[in-house]
Amino acid sequence: MTSQTRTAITTGDGVRLAYRYDGDESKPVLLLSNSIGTDLHMWDGQVPALTEHFRVLRYDARGHGASDVPSGPYSLDRLGRDAVELLDALGLQRVHVLGLSLGGIVAQWLAIHVPERVDRLVLSNTAAHLGPASQWDRPIAELLEAPDMRATAEMFLRNWFPAAMLEEGSETVEGFRRTLLATRREGVAGSWAAVRDSDLRRTAALIASPTLVIAGEHDTVTSAAHGEEVAATIPGARFTVLPTVHLANVERPTEFLDAVVTFLRERP
Repeated sequence: MTSQTRTAITTGDGVRLAYRYDGDESKPVLLLSNSIGTDLHMWDGQVPALTEHFRVLRYDARGHGASDVPSGPYSLDRLGRDAVELLDALGLQRVHVLGLSLGGIVAQWLAIHVPERVDRLVLSNTAAHLGPASQWDRPIAELLEAPDMRATAEMFLRNWFPAAMLEEGSETVEGFRRTLLATRREGVAGSWAAVRDSDLRRTAALIASPTLVIAGEHDTVTSAAHGEEVAATIPGARFTVLPTVHLANVERPTEFLDAVVTFLRERP
């Protein structure tokens, strides 16, 4: 049976988290975790191919999309527990996990703290630490003082896509711009605080799940060096670099999907 459902759960601290299932209920579940400034639709272009092999579970992280937007800083522990509570509510004991950017940091947290819940792990365009922590304070304060998301949205787009995609005014880029402009500043600032306060450079060595790390050759947010560091820390992790900026799944979907699907479908 193939299903496409979108609904929500409420976390232990009272935050509504929106989620969506796509695909055949008989297939293994793949949990997707998003970057800051996006919602579950950042994966729309990949879902048709992924549902050939998996039942895909996407969710809007707190502060984004159709989920609630609590004010104040978020913690990585809280973002990780959000994902665990989603799995608990849906009765999912063990899933594959694919996270990009902050989603990749959350995915690392899951593999470290609830390893029994993570089967195979894909970490894309992410890092174990983005410091120093002090570099985040001014952007957070300026964002919360800004009149709207316009300047921040353009900054994100420049960091996410190559100049050619931005200059051609593609509908893909426009879709991400609309999402950014609709995102509340508190959600972005709260998520930046989670990145600021997290450091998994030592604990990532505890990850036992088979892991693939994907980096973007031209990524200025989480560089290829960040990805290489993650892969070197996780025992047995594989590392691949794609000729992309930050949203590798959008910029090079064919190569991205080939790497992800091939890895996730490998037999032990």
